Amino acid sequence: MNASEQAHGWEITSKIVGVVHLFKTQFPDARADLKPWRSDPETQGQVDPDSIDIGFHLPGWSPRFQSRSILVQIRFHRDPLEGAPRLIGLEILGINHQGQAWRLSTVENWRVEGAYPPAQDIGEKLRAFARQAFELFQSPCLG
Repeated sequence: MNASEQAHGWEITSKIVGVVHLFKTQFPDARADLKPWRSDPETQGQVDPDSIDIGFHLPGWSPRFQSRSILVQIRFHRDPLEGAPRLIGLEILGINHQGQAWRLSTVENWRVEGAYPPAQDIGEKLRAFARQAFELFQSPCLG
């Protein structure tokens, strides 16, 4: 679900801002999009209500990234006993003019896979970002 729609309350809003900051620390030229999904019924029917989705747009196409946009999906599972959502992983997708170019899933093997993977150093920066995002969501809010 669009990050802009998930930003209810200080704690989650501050963590969304933190994720954007962490990503821009690794990739300073990226522009954040807190509403990467269209609001039409067909698109909204496919969106995971238990995720926070943030798009990042790069200035032009880069052969090192093999994409022009990157979608970060922060995935949660709502435990019926505890009630609070629990972070289960990140899905990071590189998107080019043909669609999905590559994917990194922390739910699976933390490897960048796909037809057009980015350069190795970009993959390392994506994994570093994912580790930092995990730390952010596992820490209490400082507000």
